[in-house]
Amino acid sequence: MKDPRIREIDARGYLKRLGAMIDVYTAAMDPPPEQLPGRRTIMERHATYPAFRAFIAERRRSVVGFVYGFHGEIGQWWHDVVYHALADLGSGQADVWLANPFEVAELHVHPAYQGRGIGRRLLETICAGRPESSVVLSTLDRPGSRARRLYQSVGMTDLLTGFEFPGGGPRYAVMAAPLPLAAKASTPKSA
Repeated sequence: MKDPRIREIDARGYLKRLGAMIDVYTAAMDPPPEQLPGRRTIMERHATYPAFRAFIAERRRSVVGFVYGFHGEIGQWWHDVVYHALADLGSGQADVWLANPFEVAELHVHPAYQGRGIGRRLLETICAGRPESSVVLSTLDRPGSRARRLYQSVGMTDLLTGFEFPGGGPRYAVMAAPLPLAAKASTPKSA
């Protein structure tokens, strides 16, 4: 099977494909259906954030994976929640990692396409050439999962584990790495 094509889309193209991306998100994450309208609203709002950037993986004009992110700053919900949680630890990590971050808000690959390196290609592509000093994200806190292995393989480390965002839900790991991402001699297919 031919590898999907990775290409950048602007905010308008992102909003146009939002339904297809939510389908990929749903297949990959299996969220409760009642959460999807809220997820859509959040994803729409993210397209207005500073330095927003998005890429899709397409196969036969169908979205099979996507990633997007933006410059993180004070006043953004995720940024503020994570900053305060790190600051409460008293280790200085909040200022190290969140002073000038690129926040990867979503990275998902449809399960039928996982394990082929698409997630790695999306992550490396969106992080390439970023002016920020770090990349940060949250992922389900499932040690050994494909997502965790992918993020660790590019040099990301855990800042918080077993973290519960306000409002409940599953536990997350908050991870970060300096930019540019670490180059690896061997790149196992992870996501």
